[in-house]
Amino acid sequence: MPSFRISEVAALAGVSGDTVRRWVDSGRLDAVRDGSGRRIVDGAALAAFMREGADAEAGASEDSARRLSSARNRFHGLVTDVVLGDVMAQVEIQAGPHRVVSLMSREAAVDLGLEVGSVATAIVKSTNVVVESDASKGVHHA
Repeated sequence: MPSFRISEVAALAGVSGDTVRRWVDSGRLDAVRDGSGRRIVDGAALAAFMREGADAEAGASEDSARRLSSARNRFHGLVTDVVLGDVMAQVEIQAGPHRVVSLMSREAAVDLGLEVGSVATAIVKSTNVVVESDASKGVHHA
């Protein structure tokens, strides 16, 4: 079974090493010391932890209607580029280490209030990307 060092767990989870150490110190994530004294996390335990965390995060951030969606791949991030054409728009979102680019109608991009610096979520289902923004939910950030 593979095992991972704290830095590898951090990279896989998209968080800092300090966050992983806090998870371990608080008992949320099990780790053992290897022969060199470094903390390591069992791969199966990490997979279970990440599944539970994703499920908890999804439950906390979605209303009950959206939880019925079959789309499970959500990339919450910052809009880094918007190119508005006459009919279509290209929207780029940076979600941690992931860059997601979506093509949508210009009308949809405008209606969602997508602009560089705004927060949005790319929802990926197969080859389709659905984009949500906090602005479309009545939440506005300064």
